Amino acid sequence: MAKKLYVGNLSYEVTEDELTQAFTRCGQVSGVQIIKDRDSGRSKGFAFVEMADDEEAEQAISTMTGQDLKGRPLTVDHARERSSRGGGGSRGGFRRGR
Repeated sequence: MAKKLYVGNLSYEVTEDELTQAFTRCGQVSGVQIIKDRDSGRSKGFAFVEMADDEEAEQAISTMTGQDLKGRPLTVDHARERSSRGGGGSRGGFRRGR
């Protein structure tokens, strides 16, 4: 089963191909997604990399953490599950109907 990793402190110039190539030395890369700003399309400086299995993911964490990629030391860790944001809710302010 693929294991998703968080990769932080990315240079804004790093491409998905470059990230794939860097992580391939640790095992089979199933997917790479650089997170980009919705409005500008510019990288936000972090990405998610999916490794083929847990063993390769652990290898990637230990090997790639601190490795320089385009002038910046990478931060690599297990990706956390995205919490549900839930809709609605009041954030204060004006309330209608009263």
